[in-house]
Amino acid sequence: MRKQFIILTLATALLSACGDNYAPVAENALKPTVTTEQVPNDTDDPAIWVNPNDSTDMLVIGTDKHEKTGGLYAFDAQGKIINKVTPLDRPNNVDIAYGFNLGGEKVDIAVVTERGTDKIRVFSLPDLTPLDNGGIPVFDGQEEKSPMGVALYTQSDSISTKIFAVVGRKTGPTGSYLYQYELKDNSGVITGEKVREFGAFNGGKEIEAIVVDNELGYIYYSDEGFGIHKYYADPSKGNQELALFGQEDFKDDHEGLAIYKTSDSTGYLVASNQQNNSFNIYPREGDAGNTNQYTLIAEVPVSAIECDGLEAISMPIGSQFPQGMIVAMSNGMVFHYYDWQMIQDLIEASH
Repeated sequence: MRKQFIILTLATALLSACGDNYAPVAENALKPTVTTEQVPNDTDDPAIWVNPNDSTDMLVIGTDKHEKTGGLYAFDAQGKIINKVTPLDRPNNVDIAYGFNLGGEKVDIAVVTERGTDKIRVFSLPDLTPLDNGGIPVFDGQEEKSPMGVALYTQSDSISTKIFAVVGRKTGPTGSYLYQYELKDNSGVITGEKVREFGAFNGGKEIEAIVVDNELGYIYYSDEGFGIHKYYADPSKGNQELALFGQEDFKDDHEGLAIYKTSDSTGYLVASNQQNNSFNIYPREGDAGNTNQYTLIAEVPVSAIECDGLEAISMPIGSQFPQGMIVAMSNGMVFHYYDWQMIQDLIEASH
């Protein structure tokens, strides 16, 4: 049984106008500050890019998941579509990284899984120019190789910076469900070199959501309907599972994951409690005295319907998002932008 805490309950939730087939939205659910324009088919996963020199210059990069006619879309701070890459063959999840060394220059990148081609795709930011010569094949030699989730890990020291793609798949074995690839510059084309296979799977549903904590050096991923797993991000530290948590905290599926940073080592791990239309909040640094134990500290009801992917950032984004934001997928072919201050207020009210 979960430890006691004050929670903004969804027990009295009322069914919204979202339709009878979807989970109810709570009467007291947070409303988004911004709702994006619709994409043609089916939103799935967002990432957030911010110009390192100007925080008002930002993009939300989101996938439109559809066979043959899907795409990768760029939205501005007001939710307007300002760029896109189409067609892509069932793009699923996306993540971004800063400062990839390409031809002696630093380039920000977005990496997206393309399930229909069994590849990951790499595009420059902010212009979404392809950098991969058509894509990087993943899970070579495996029968189960359709990529689904992806997260990027940036490993920096005084000598160099390496960027890795951690890739999950639609279906896979109970072990080595995830592959990790080091992204490399091959004469101006970004390629991938597999550096490890890892990751336990309960065998029930699937693994989609993956997030990396660059500063603390951990990978988290959602084993849907089972729990959240934690591993080291550095492949040289081995494949031992460090934690499994959240098993009793979700109505059904464990979905999107994001990290909101309050410092280099503190903040929150946010997880989508999909069938409850809420965000589960955990301490990023773990419980006091045990960095591999995670107690649910709040559950925040939101208006995003059956949220799949989400992303968070703590950098101020103009006057609308002074403490940063969470971007969440919602049914209806849109993404929602939530002002983090609203979420922080509810976290504090739950203590």
